[in-house]
Amino acid sequence: MNLPFAQAAEQNKQVILQAIGPYLRGRVLEIGSGTGQHAVHFCSQLPDLLWQTSDLPSNLPGIQAWIDDSGLENLPAPLQLDVSGTWPRQLYDTIYTANSFHIMDAAAVASCMAGCGACLRPGGHLVVYGPFNYGGAYTSDSNARFDAMLRANDPDSGIRDVDWLQQLAADAELELQADIAMPANNRSLIWQKRT
Repeated sequence: MNLPFAQAAEQNKQVILQAIGPYLRGRVLEIGSGTGQHAVHFCSQLPDLLWQTSDLPSNLPGIQAWIDDSGLENLPAPLQLDVSGTWPRQLYDTIYTANSFHIMDAAAVASCMAGCGACLRPGGHLVVYGPFNYGGAYTSDSNARFDAMLRANDPDSGIRDVDWLQQLAADAELELQADIAMPANNRSLIWQKRT
């Protein structure tokens, strides 16, 4: 099959890796791997990682195609994972997700945060990339327009507020370690599982 391709993933893969690289270690679970481009790029640069991709069933063949094309040995076959369903029994050192929280409905985001808390080893990191609001306010006009477009397509989607995510994180025994400014009004939020 032709490899699925997301231009945004291609454009942001290196800048994301530079920002979050210090928090990536050991066994990594990626939630919502999409095309698989980030996984292949990150694993090609960090061969000591064991990177487990995951997504809904419709995306798994495309992710597998990227994995097969890469020839990388630190990328096992993708897992089927619905964040509102059953999570893996495996514990991970890092969990990573990019541009997913604004696509999920609020209940799925809450399930995702709880699942991440349950699947992270003590001291492990949850890394979440995307656009976020602070105190109910947009960080840019472009994010406000993006949020309006998201909600027009799906009223249950939309840019999530960091204050709300912090409440979910506390329930999951996660503490915010870093909030990194990224290009195009995005952020990389890093939580650590309490030891």
